[in-house]
Amino acid sequence: MSSLSLPQVDRSRVDEAGATRKPPLVLDVDDALLRTDMLHETAVAYVKANPLRVFNLVLWLLKGKATLKRKLSESVPLDVDNLPVNQELVGYARQEHARGRQVGLATAADELLTLRLARRFEFVDFVVASDGVENMKGARKAKALTERFPDGFAYAGDSRSDLQVWSQAETIVLAGAAPATARKAKALGKPVEAEFIRPALGLKGWARALRVHQWAKNALVFVPLILSGMADEPLAVMQALVAFFAMSLMASGTYLLNDLFDLADDRVHWTKRNRPLASGALRIKHGVPAAAGLVGASLLAAATLGLPSLALLVVYMATTLAYSFYLKRQPIVDAFTLAALFTLRLGIGITAVGAIPSPWLLVFSMFLFTSLSFAKRQTEIQKSVANGRTSVSGRGYLGTDAALVVAMGVATSMAAITIMVLYIMNDVYSAEFYGQPLFLWVFPAALFMWVSRIWLLCHRQELNDDPVAFAIRDRISIGLGGLMGVAFLSGWLL
Repeated sequence: MSSLSLPQVDRSRVDEAGATRKPPLVLDVDDALLRTDMLHETAVAYVKANPLRVFNLVLWLLKGKATLKRKLSESVPLDVDNLPVNQELVGYARQEHARGRQVGLATAADELLTLRLARRFEFVDFVVASDGVENMKGARKAKALTERFPDGFAYAGDSRSDLQVWSQAETIVLAGAAPATARKAKALGKPVEAEFIRPALGLKGWARALRVHQWAKNALVFVPLILSGMADEPLAVMQALVAFFAMSLMASGTYLLNDLFDLADDRVHWTKRNRPLASGALRIKHGVPAAAGLVGASLLAAATLGLPSLALLVVYMATTLAYSFYLKRQPIVDAFTLAALFTLRLGIGITAVGAIPSPWLLVFSMFLFTSLSFAKRQTEIQKSVANGRTSVSGRGYLGTDAALVVAMGVATSMAAITIMVLYIMNDVYSAEFYGQPLFLWVFPAALFMWVSRIWLLCHRQELNDDPVAFAIRDRISIGLGGLMGVAFLSGWLL
């Protein structure tokens, strides 16, 4: 057990006028003062550096939680200054401290991390934390606080283990406690000094965390169904639908994993800091099992489509994990990898319905999505430079790479259009699928207008982080997409 005092002024229980002051206010840290748990944060960061380190976690845990926390604290340079906080509790503690009340932290987190965190808040006078030997939780924390404050203390906590501390406290502060825990705390009969309710994540929050809006990208699995002329076959349509949902579940699961491994970088990003995991709206302990469940359900769904589809989905998963752990920090390779992930969606659509693979389609996809990936990186470079940074956090790009990224992005987009033109000239007119192939010349023209617009907006710094997500909401993009759809139907049906 560790109990440390920080430089402070004297805050006794009686002021100069003889009026009794409030008892010291003691704040729990994990999921109370913070909207996250520092043990989970350090564990994720530790495994991110090398997935095989998970075995070290098991060995350390066998020696006790306090040992695990100390080892992680020594191994992970956690960015405590950007961890999400309970702003209401921070405001309350700051206000009480300004009124002369003693305020401190009592937490099961390791003292090395907690002392660093304490320096972030000017109102913290003392720290009680785990010391690598004893895990400062529940009864241990209650004992330490009663010994330190025999005249009483107020305790702000959130978990069931805090009930043992509240039972010894003079007053209770509920800081994001679950309803059942809050009821048990109130049943102790102690005065409730303040209550701060943690907002529920809700369906909208989960939809944001799973990025359900990104499922639109998985519509690529239907492209082989349509181009192969199998859209009027019920079985093929059903197989494509299963592939779509399998792909969507996998994408959501890997998005969660990616967000877990990107926590530190997302918290210094201008928009990603608001993601549920980065902001603390979704707890890590809920995000991890959700990701595992989604990935498992996805693989089960793909297994019903046959071994080829399952194998491609496993390749997609492995590529995504490689991207999250390493490839995203490798310039140029990262854009190529993102394009490969889009193209794998087409591959899964091909195997799901049993269509004949088209080299034209796959090569076109690689060039087009490489271009869009470069547009995404260019936007990040521009905004990083605008925010005074010389590089993109968590990526391998420097501010000086902007011109090169633009050149590669525009070049690959023009290559995609060229491939489409060559396809129309070499294959379309000899194919029996299209009754009026002349209509298909709308495609390269519309595609040129669209990618040119994307890069123009990117150059003007008017594009958001994701060109594909932008296109789904952009009226002009939707209009050009509709025009291409009409051209395709006209060429096919007329």
